[in-house]
Amino acid sequence: MLMGSYKNSIDAKNRVIVPAKFRDELQGKCVLTRGLDECLILYPMQTWAKQQEKLAELPRSDESARAFIRYIFANATECDIDRQGRLLIPADYKDMARIDKELVTIGMLDRVELWAKEVYDSSENGGKLSAKDLGRFSETYKV
Repeated sequence: MLMGSYKNSIDAKNRVIVPAKFRDELQGKCVLTRGLDECLILYPMQTWAKQQEKLAELPRSDESARAFIRYIFANATECDIDRQGRLLIPADYKDMARIDKELVTIGMLDRVELWAKEVYDSSENGGKLSAKDLGRFSETYKV
């Protein structure tokens, strides 16, 4: 399971060091795609295969389903993690997520989110939920 939050940075060659705790699960190869929020997502290959199966079940006759599939797949690329634990972030992906220098890397159960620190810190997605929402989710999902 991928969990935890780590602060790191991107170098001048657009490489980011993947936290050691995430590398074992990613096994040197992963899929990088645009998240639904202003972040990037790293999927382990096994998890990406499951995502593909789910997306393949969406009705292609539905315009919104086609747009969603297009959004995910048009913005996805296979990536390798090098021997030093670095991942190369393509420049257009870096721009999509507004990544400049500092990042927050978060384990999200079966995937990893990469956030520009400024975006994460200023966003409701930055781990900030109101007491009302925390209560609602914990009651609904019995956590």
